[in-house]
Amino acid sequence: MSEALMLSLAAVVAGLLMGAFFFGGLWWTVRKGVSSKRPLLWFLGSLLLRTGVVVAGFYVVADGHWQRLLACLFGFAVARCIVTWLTPPPIAAPNARTAEVRHAP
Repeated sequence: MSEALMLSLAAVVAGLLMGAFFFGGLWWTVRKGVSSKRPLLWFLGSLLLRTGVVVAGFYVVADGHWQRLLACLFGFAVARCIVTWLTPPPIAAPNARTAEVRHAP
């Protein structure tokens, strides 16, 4: 294989890993943050950590080449789809609004 193709493939794999870290971390943060006594710390800390790691990763992987950045972004988007598919849907808590939706007029 050519060197350019190998670098593009490595960029896609790096994007997949960064996407799994970002969106998996988001899923984990929401699960922990909702039941925490200090959800602001969970959400803000997680946002800063996840975004910092991913932006730095994009910068390192791209290395000044837009083609690698595009391949990395493609892997990141695919990882979002995979994490969304693998994580269970949230369980809706019963409240007045869902009770109104469930009954017929």
